Order: sequence, then structure tokens, then C-alpha cells
Amino acid sequence: MSLWREWIRVRIRYDFEFWAYSFVRIKNKLGADDIPFRLNRPQRRILGMLESMRTTDRPIRLILLKARQWGGSTLIQIYMAWIQLVHRRNWNSVICAHIKEAAANIKGMYSKLLANYPDWLLDEGKPKFRPFERMANTSVIVGRDCRVTIGSAESQESVRGIDAAMAHLSEVAFWRNSRMKSPEQLVRSVCGSIMLLPYSMVVMESTANGTGSYFHQECERAKRHESDKLFAFVPWFEIEMYAIPVNDYDSLIATLTDYERMLWDRGATLEAIAWYRQKRKEYSRHTDMMAEYPSDDIEAFCYSGERVFDPTLVERLRHGCCAPRFEGDIHGKELTGREALEGIELEAKPGGPLQVWEYPAEHHDIRDRYLAVVDIGGRSDMADYSVIAIFDRYWMLEGGPAEVVAQWRGHIDHDLLAWKAAQMAAYYQNALLVIESNTLETEHDDSEHSAYLLDTLSRYYDNLYARPAPPDSIGQRPSSRWGFHMNRATKVLVIDAQRSALREGAYIEHDARACYEHDVFERKPNGSYGAMEGHHDDILITRCIGNYICSRDLPSFIKPGHRGGEPIVNESSI
Repeated sequence: MSLWREWIRVRIRYDFEFWAYSFVRIKNKLGADDIPFRLNRPQRRILGMLESMRTTDRPIRLILLKARQWGGSTLIQIYMAWIQLVHRRNWNSVICAHIKEAAANIKGMYSKLLANYPDWLLDEGKPKFRPFERMANTSVIVGRDCRVTIGSAESQESVRGIDAAMAHLSEVAFWRNSRMKSPEQLVRSVCGSIMLLPYSMVVMESTANGTGSYFHQECERAKRHESDKLFAFVPWFEIEMYAIPVNDYDSLIATLTDYERMLWDRGATLEAIAWYRQKRKEYSRHTDMMAEYPSDDIEAFCYSGERVFDPTLVERLRHGCCAPRFEGDIHGKELTGREALEGIELEAKPGGPLQVWEYPAEHHDIRDRYLAVVDIGGRSDMADYSVIAIFDRYWMLEGGPAEVVAQWRGHIDHDLLAWKAAQMAAYYQNALLVIESNTLETEHDDSEHSAYLLDTLSRYYDNLYARPAPPDSIGQRPSSRWGFHMNRATKVLVIDAQRSALREGAYIEHDARACYEHDVFERKPNGSYGAMEGHHDDILITRCIGNYICSRDLPSFIKPGHRGGEPIVNESSI
């Protein structure tokens, strides 16, 4: 018996799932007696992410966007208990939720675990909680000297200055944000003392609660790989309880909607789809159902508008996304002026604003093969990005798609952006340069400055897009103005062109961020279009304008000894 127990004590150091099933009991959701903690499918997936960090001696950092009723909080807390009971002594933890009662419920799982824990697994005997130094919110595990502190977003002072190695931050999306208290302040208070050590752990988990919140922003940072945390999301169809028997599979398959087929493509079983169809009848709007039972992280953050682009088509667009062949920047001899377009070269720099998927062709035998589209953003780091996108239209001559082959995205002064765009257009065989001019024309109400800037650029770059301007008086010949003007009418045109491009597979996308911006682009309740709160649409706008221009006119082969002669396309040419 002693040899068997010793073997068990060795195994539980390496096999969390065995330890959890053998020695941890949890509440049965069906209301019967407590049951062993047997991991379900989503719990195993999240466990794999946690173990990938632990077993490589990396600090454990995770942000978890949850659907309901699959035991995400249970897994996180019991995993932390495993570290304290099996792997580490004097390894303190903090449990912080939106309200103190929620944190106490999470700690209650820990108390039940200790009450049923065999005393022979520890040399110190049976573990139990006892108060630590008469502190109401802190307990210590006898024999392990590990403290467990509970707190809430309502009483941030209770966890300030705590010496902790692990933190479980629960329902962060519901933490109140006020002038005196904010989620950012609480996270700094709790996590500021947690060192970057193996087995240290910070997990932020929550169901979604709208866009623009601190939790939403942290999820977005993690998805962009800008955060210290891995991002994890569990869709409803991975949760085993969300399924019902199917009596007639042929009938179900024959009546699948486009959305249900997308669920199938993502891994939902027919039994899960049947459950979803039945549950959907409880909701008058599909958006309410999607917010309650999200299929992806976009649906999880409930929003009031409606998606503009078909998610199944956006998913197909993602198939072309890949890493760029080059990262860095582009520059000429000078920042502005004639010499800015001389000696143009690329400068390699990991993480630079310029990404190149395909270099320009060696032979220049097609007029306007390349199209450069510019969306102007802000200058500060918190503002919208400026984007320059390069389209290759070669295969359109054979009835094929356009392709995004390069992109510059960053924050820069607007006059420097114009010259940067001209450098990229010149590098790509003197591409037709289309600058979305709204920002320039409305900035500080200084339209004369914008006209001067583009007029100056046109003197040195000879393939700048122009649009006809309406006459100021009857009988006056219309003049032309540089740039693409985005107004309510032209925005509908370019969005329709983008919808058509997705439906017909008329362009190839390589940047995953562009696909994401398709997902979060919505039609607002007032009829306007834009990104969901807290998101950007700068990359998407370049695709909309680019595909609109591509759909109006094709490039053409250059005749020997001839350059030019074809009219410049613009939004009034339809």
C-alpha cells in the first residue's frame, strides 16, 4: 500500500487531470451528490494552454472569454489549488471578482476540495483553511503555508499590497469603472507584485459585457499578441450540454441555413445545431441569441448594430492570410519633395509599419497594374491608424482576383503620409495613387492647406487619382480635385463593392487584421456604417475603396512606345 501511495504522489505532480478526478469533488449541476471533477472538452483545451506554459517554465498568463455553464472558473481555481497543494509552498494567491460574494463562491470550491482531500497525500497531514492573522479576507492552508485572499472590484483596498504569486480575476467585464475606481487600478494593485517566475499565474476570465470595456480592450490586445496573456475563447458548441438528439438527420441537413452551415464548418455537431435551432426560438432577434450563446469572440461582445459582411464569406477570405515576406519601412533620399521619390528602398525592421507579401514585378508592361489606396488616420498613438494598401490587378486581365500585396500602417503626420504613399506607389511601378481626402479636407477646416498639399504632390507624382468637382455656378466647366471623397453616397458604393468582392471571390487578402475588421464592421441603428465601439476600420476602408476602383476599370497592356491616354477612373464615372 505504501508503494502504491508513493506512486500516486509522484503521478499527481505530472498529471493534473488524474489528480482532479481522483481527489477533487465538485457540485453536481443536476442537484445530486457531489461528483469527481472530470474535465470536459473545453476544460481540457484550456488545460492544454495552461500546461504549455507551466511545463516550459514560463509565467502562466491567460485571458479567457467565456460562454456560460462549462466550468471555466472551476478549472482555473482548481488548477491554482493543484499548484499550491502539489507543487509550491508559501505560494500565495488572490481571488478577485466583480462582487465579494462571487469571490467567496469561488473560494468555497477550494474549501470543499480541502474538506475531501486525503491526508496521506501531504506529509503535513490533512490540509485545511484557518484565518491568517485575524484578517477577515485571508486564509492560510495549514501545512502548506499558502495564503488565499479574496477581494472584489467594489472594495479594492482589501487586496492592495497583497504579496501574491497567483491571481484569479473573475468576471472582469463587470468590474465597475468610475472616477475613483477603475479595473486598471485594481489589476495594477493585484498583479503589480506578481513576479515573472515559473508557476506564477495571472488568469483574467469573464463572460462578455459589451464593447469598449477594459476586459474587451484586453481581449483585443491579447488577440493582437500585444499582451503578456494568451487569449482563449470557448464557443457554445464545444459545451457538451448544448446538444439534443436528432430523429431525422436528412431533414435537418436539407434545411440548414448559411449560418448553421458555418457552425458545421467550425466544428458544431448536428446535435448541437439542432439544439441551437430550438433555443433560437426563444429570442426575437438573432443578435440576442448570438450574444448569449456566442459562436466566436465577435458574437460574444453584444452589439446593437448588424453585421455588414457575411461571416461565412469573411471566413473564406481568411484562407489567404499569411505572414509577410518582409517587415520594415520604405524611404527615399528625403522625407518630402522631389528627392523623396528618388533612391526609394526598403529598410528591414521586425515589427515595422510596412508589410510586403509580394514584391513588384520585374517587368513593367501593364499600365496601372498596381493600385495604391490611402486611408488617413490620426497622429497620436491613441488615434486611428493611417493605412496605405497596394493592390496587384494582374490576374484581373484573365478574369481572376485582385490581390493585396503590401501594406503600410502606422501613425504619422499627414504631409509625411502623402509622401510615404507616393514612395510606395512609385516603388510599385508608378501605381495609381488614390488618397481618401476627407481627413485632409476637414482637418481644422483648412481645405486650402489640403489642396496645396495634394497639388504639390501631383507636381512630382504623375499618377495621382482625381475626381471631378461640381461647378460653382451654372455654365462653369467642372474642375477636378485630387483624392477620393468619402461621403454617405460614396460610402454605400464602396461597401457594396466590397460585399460583391467577397461574394465573388474577387480579391485575395493576406492580412488577418483586415478580416477581423470585416467582422466588427456594422450598420448602426441610425443607418450609418462603422466599426463596433472600441475597434478600427482603417484597413477595411482601403479594401472597400480599392475593390471599388478595381471593379470600375481594368489595367491594360502598355503598347510599345506609348504611355498613358486612358482616362483616370473615379467614383462619378458610373
